[in-house]
Amino acid sequence: MIKRFHALYVGQIDLDNVGIDGTPANDRRYPNGRLAEVFETSRNVARVMDELGYYCFWAAEHHFQHEGYECIPNLIQWGLWLATQTRQLKYGCGFNILPMWHPIRLAEDYAMADIVTDGRVVMGVGRGYHTREVETLGGPLLDTDANRAIFEEGLDLLLKCFNEESFRHDGRYFTCPPRVPYRGYDLEQITMVPRPKHLPVEIYMPIASGRTIDLMAQKGLKAMVTLNGEKILDDVVRAFHDACHRHGRPNQLGQDMIWGAGIYLADSQEEAIRRLEPAHDERYKWFAPFGFVRYADEQGRTWGTPGAPATIPSLREGVKQKAWFCGPPKEVIDGIKSIEARYPGLEDFMIHWAEGLSPQEFIEQLRWFAKEVMPAFNRG
Repeated sequence: MIKRFHALYVGQIDLDNVGIDGTPANDRRYPNGRLAEVFETSRNVARVMDELGYYCFWAAEHHFQHEGYECIPNLIQWGLWLATQTRQLKYGCGFNILPMWHPIRLAEDYAMADIVTDGRVVMGVGRGYHTREVETLGGPLLDTDANRAIFEEGLDLLLKCFNEESFRHDGRYFTCPPRVPYRGYDLEQITMVPRPKHLPVEIYMPIASGRTIDLMAQKGLKAMVTLNGEKILDDVVRAFHDACHRHGRPNQLGQDMIWGAGIYLADSQEEAIRRLEPAHDERYKWFAPFGFVRYADEQGRTWGTPGAPATIPSLREGVKQKAWFCGPPKEVIDGIKSIEARYPGLEDFMIHWAEGLSPQEFIEQLRWFAKEVMPAFNRG
């Protein structure tokens, strides 16, 4: 049963001229002052979420985006700062792109944030999908096998930092510590100082391929799934559930997962679609070329795969696929509950902020959702 409510903000500025016929994504370029607005926007939204009883505010790590879509480069710093501006809201790293980090530096930064915020920063890791970011910052991406290999080894090293009093790691990409003399003895092991206060560390990752799902289950990671059509959602929920059972993690369907969907409240579904459509379309102008249309066609094929649609999806298609819920609170409640009913272990629901929606309009939606939707799921 859903108990906790989250929101996802990828770090976009208040974009102008949005929609299918608006400014082409690749033509957007903003001055530094505009790009830095994401921090004030984050604080304004975080304070509202904190006041209204939301559980966690998530953001995404990205770099070099003069287009204005994803402008937060360091999630741990972001969450640590926002924790000083609010009382109880948590801040989720969705996600630290591990191939662009040295795992020990990431582990140290997280441990410090965990201690000084008393557990209000939530760890998340991912493999990345922007060549401009990953390849520039020293990680492979075009070589998908190398990307997977450095991610998996980096994750192993990250977990050693969190879970072992002292350790050594001899791998393909990392040797920690190097065998060097230190103060009269040969260095064989190191200890991360300090380690996190809250152990084991709760680590989230986006659901991706079957091989990734198996790794997540094996390593004890939790999952995030957002804006998936109901067929794709069901496939990945069941695949993650089965993988957890194979690796000795007996759980219920939907347990250890955050499910996210797009939300827009209005007096009617038609009004909601009309008002949300430009912001929705702006999202997919940017994200569809990266393969982020997780809908299925009538034959069950994922959009973008051979024979399935490969176009920018309409909002009406997203509503049909139950990736977006639009309309009066009662209809949105019924839509969310129709998915909740399938997964008895599901406890976390996340609102996805449509990338073309202004901050003020999103805040209005958060207030309305908290007042008229969240109480329907308040089961103590």
